[in-house]
Amino acid sequence: MTPLANIIAAQIRATGPMTLADYMDICLLHPMHGYYATRDPFGAAGDFTTAPEISQMFGELCGLALAQAWLDQGQPAPFTLAEPGPGRGTLMADMLRAIRVAPGMSDAAQVALIEASAHLRGLQREKLGRVSHLDAVDDLPAAPLFLMANEFFDALPIRQFQRVSDGWAERVVGLDGDRLSMGLAAPVDLPREGAVGDIYETCPSAPAIIGQIAARIAAHGGAAIIADYGGWNGSGDTFQAMRNHAFDDPLAHPGEADLTAHVDFAPLAAAAISAGAVAARPVFQGDWLAMMGIKERASRLEAAGDKAAMAGYHRLTDPHEMGHLFKMLAIWPQGAAPVPGFTALDDDASHA
Repeated sequence: MTPLANIIAAQIRATGPMTLADYMDICLLHPMHGYYATRDPFGAAGDFTTAPEISQMFGELCGLALAQAWLDQGQPAPFTLAEPGPGRGTLMADMLRAIRVAPGMSDAAQVALIEASAHLRGLQREKLGRVSHLDAVDDLPAAPLFLMANEFFDALPIRQFQRVSDGWAERVVGLDGDRLSMGLAAPVDLPREGAVGDIYETCPSAPAIIGQIAARIAAHGGAAIIADYGGWNGSGDTFQAMRNHAFDDPLAHPGEADLTAHVDFAPLAAAAISAGAVAARPVFQGDWLAMMGIKERASRLEAAGDKAAMAGYHRLTDPHEMGHLFKMLAIWPQGAAPVPGFTALDDDASHA
């Protein structure tokens, strides 16, 4: 057992089985043994590779989209340029380079990184220099906000409920001897249909976080782009672990594997609309990058000697790679021009 597995087992013995949300939280953020507190998980030497680590083109095109939104909204200054879960700082570095095409934007930007991991904060300072670190999205200032979130929402803690004969029973982490194991709590009533055995996942914190972002954008201007893997009104068990670039048993190596779940974009869009902002119709990542000119950018980089440019283009956009698994959603104020590459979702966010 890992050191964190022993800590979790002791807690379960003392207080009983824990929800998946509590399990994910301790596995990812425990101050001594949590996954993000102890390692750099990104890239070939880590456990997974994100779009910004694959190619600079991803961050450049996201930066250009936010730059156009800034221009369309009258070049507000100063403004907050924010990223939750910024990893090594690679995406923000690429966006900062891209927004230089908009005169005055770099000077007006006040960079804010929302990061819980002290270890990753150190890596971000090495990459970006002096930046403002915040503990939570709610700490963002009341100012125009231009925000990019890539693979942030998939790491937020989830809860799961399984349909049983007399209701929905929450899936919890308990013990089978000394081993961590999945079990079911007592059934409860939930206002949803389902056949016995169906799994319902919910991420309680995600709509609240989107609501905070959208409320600032609605009140002060700005835009947000969210990229993550998931779907629309999804169902089923998507809880997973990644370790050494391969899937792992989520209970096998607490603190030594990344834990995530697919993002349901439907409640995110609904929360943004409820907060007074406009939410986009989600699009495939590959389609959005194509609309933003990634193929042309890859060709220019290749001509300049970047031998990995076309491989990065294919990995980011191919439907069998990241192109369809990952979706993108945008938020902007009422009355403002749409973020480039997006169209507004109907006010009824029950369908995409």
